[in-house]
Amino acid sequence: MLLHLGDVGAVEVIDALVTAGPNGSSQMPARLVFGNTDWDRLSLERYARELGVAVDDPVGRLAFPGVVPVPGAEAGGGTQLVYCHGDDPEPIRQAIAQKVRYVCHGHTHCFTDAMQGETRVINPGALFRAREYTVAVLDTQADRLERIALQDD
Repeated sequence: MLLHLGDVGAVEVIDALVTAGPNGSSQMPARLVFGNTDWDRLSLERYARELGVAVDDPVGRLAFPGVVPVPGAEAGGGTQLVYCHGDDPEPIRQAIAQKVRYVCHGHTHCFTDAMQGETRVINPGALFRAREYTVAVLDTQADRLERIALQDD
């Protein structure tokens, strides 16, 4: 699944989220939230939905079947990934308090991977207005994060 963590900006970014799944299978599931620089949210949301990209603004949640919950997590919290843009810190604070397994956010344009209590907080970086362009691949079953640096073209 592809997650875009905000500052979409243009339909071309949404176009880039529409891609075939592994081995050329059907469309890879893609979801997004908006960021603090997304001014035309209604038309971007309409366009995304027309292309099959889900919009979970301002916060999205995913559950992972078969993932062992974090001990002491609120119901379902330990098996979830919460994602948001990150310009509002409250959803991140709430997810950490709920002991959600993963929180993914954007906003700072800097890669981070840190534990806050029982929650792994991840920012994959950015492909625009960043010192280094990075994305991240999270394997939730192995709890492994791969940071990928991309060339500026």
